[in-house]
This record gives sequence, C-alpha cells and structure tokens, in this order.
Amino acid sequence: MKIPVSITINGRRYDRNVAPRLLLVHFIRDVLGLTGTKVGCDTSQCGACTVLLDGVSAKACTCLAVQADGTSITTIEGLAGDDGLHPLQESFWNKHGLQCGFCTPGMIMASHELLRCNPDPSAEEIRHGLEGNLCRCTGYQNIVRAVQDAAAGGSQ
Repeated sequence: MKIPVSITINGRRYDRNVAPRLLLVHFIRDVLGLTGTKVGCDTSQCGACTVLLDGVSAKACTCLAVQADGTSITTIEGLAGDDGLHPLQESFWNKHGLQCGFCTPGMIMASHELLRCNPDPSAEEIRHGLEGNLCRCTGYQNIVRAVQDAAAGGSQ
C-alpha cells in the first residue's frame, strides 16, 4: 500500500506515493536524491539528519514521510542561495568547524535553529543548543567558533 504525499523541499514541491513506514530521511535521500542530509543512527541520537521542518529544526529519522505531508522542509542543499553559501556554511568553512564533514549538515541546520531563537549566544549556550548533534572527530571548539562567527555577521 502506498500513500500520496506532497512535500515542499528547498522550495520545490514533490508529489509522491510512499510506503506508510518510510522515514523522512529516506524520502529525502533515497527517493529525492538529496544526500546532504545524513543517516547516522536512525535513533535520533546523533543529529546528522537534522533539517528545518516548517522552519524549525527536526531530526528526519524520527518523522515518517507521511507525517511531513503538506510541510515545507529545508535541507543543507537549500540553505545556500543563488549568490553563494549561507553565512553559517561560510562560517563553518572559514572557522574549520568540520573534519570529516559527516555531521556538518546536521550541525549547520541545528545551528540555524539556535541562531533563530538566540541571535547572540554565548559559547555555553551554543554547546547546549547543539547537544543533540554529535561529532565524532572534533572537540567542538571550531564548531562553537563557527556559530559565534555566523552570529557576529561572518568572518571575524
């Protein structure tokens, strides 16, 4: 049995018939081919699958595609504009807020939510705001610096 869904992702509407148990992360990656959203754990522990669901950060491994019917989603691919990278993406690049890069899309999407709610967070507030996103490579210091840089308007 398939269920029809209509989901807008990165400004483009997708109408598909999906299995009722298809996770949103697999819809994004496997059905639509947008591979920036990562599958890290399938248990909502790592945050690699974080997207913006109607403007609010959400872990795409905890949501079924049918639950996202009628919503608007932004993935890491949708943050950048026609004029270049989003300021958070630039700051992660400039401040070396990544190593292997696997967690980076989720970190950036969670940071987007953090800055929306708190445009001038302290280092402690950034660390607390990103607690749901795990990085296995870094000590988080450059990630914190990247978020601080983006909050300050970029490349300090």
